[in-house]
Amino acid sequence: MTIKTTIELPEPLFVQAKRYAAERSMTLKALIEQGLRGAMARPPESAPFVLHDASFRGKGGYTPEFESARWEQVRDVAYEGRGA
Repeated sequence: MTIKTTIELPEPLFVQAKRYAAERSMTLKALIEQGLRGAMARPPESAPFVLHDASFRGKGGYTPEFESARWEQVRDVAYEGRGA
């Protein structure tokens, strides 16, 4: 049994796919079937990377030498010697 359906493709992709199929003496339908089967046969992509929260929730805030410092001063010290 086959099902008839409609799909929407960007025109450049459609033209490229038609040309690709013609160069290989196959129909666009056969190319789409081959692509779908290939995509579904591949193992699933790994889960996206999630950066774990490494925030520090200590008491007292900044150390005494940085209590009244501007962010730029804190940043400069944090990146000192690292080429930034």
